[in-house]
Amino acid sequence: MATPFIAGLAVAAAAMAGKYGIQAWHSFKSRPPRPRSRRFYEGGFQQTMTRREAALILGVRESAAADKVREAHRRVMVANHPDAGGSHYLASKINEAKDVMLGKTKNSESAF
Repeated sequence: MATPFIAGLAVAAAAMAGKYGIQAWHSFKSRPPRPRSRRFYEGGFQQTMTRREAALILGVRESAAADKVREAHRRVMVANHPDAGGSHYLASKINEAKDVMLGKTKNSESAF
């Protein structure tokens, strides 16, 4: 007598689990898409920095205004400053990128 009761409970539990699983799947599929994370530039540095590479380093457009370039430079340098554990090499490349974007470059070769 107990065996059919236990079997009935097992079938009911499986049915309820299936129902909630299907509901969860439908709510998962109908949620709005999340924006993908930003992709980073995967290449290395060029021998002489171009305006395109400088814009990629700073995260601005090639035609960005000077104040946008300075703001982006500050933001990137805060994250990569050598005094805060950042790399001297990256800091020099970030400074070089700012100089290229602002047109202040005399020698486009990096110190490293």
